[in-house]
Amino acid sequence: MFDTAAKDNAFRFLDKKQLVKLKTKAMRCGVWFRALQRIDRVLIDLTIKVADTVRSAKLAKSILTLARRLESVMESGLSRAVRTVGLALAQSLSLVAQKLGNVSAKSWAFDRAFAVYLAVMHLNNSKAFKT
Repeated sequence: MFDTAAKDNAFRFLDKKQLVKLKTKAMRCGVWFRALQRIDRVLIDLTIKVADTVRSAKLAKSILTLARRLESVMESGLSRAVRTVGLALAQSLSLVAQKLGNVSAKSWAFDRAFAVYLAVMHLNNSKAFKT
């Protein structure tokens, strides 16, 4: 959500409604006070109170940095495993299968369900589960 606006330099979406939504979600997840320092929380709170939309590029950049930090902390363990482990395994298995002659294996690299399966299998194969 916040990454696309940073790439497009479209700061118009940073309005009061989006910031309140981000703050509410972070507070419900219990990361608002844990992930942000006091000055960062004050920056977001004051922006919510004072501005309807963020027009300053510097302010938008600061808020986007904080939003990315909150989103990374709020990301679930499974989502993180799919992003880091599952997609990489899916791509490597896809390449191996393509080299062995499987033409349909090209789509495996982009199959989200396959990546989730591989991530779950990797998590269940960890040393913590072995006796």
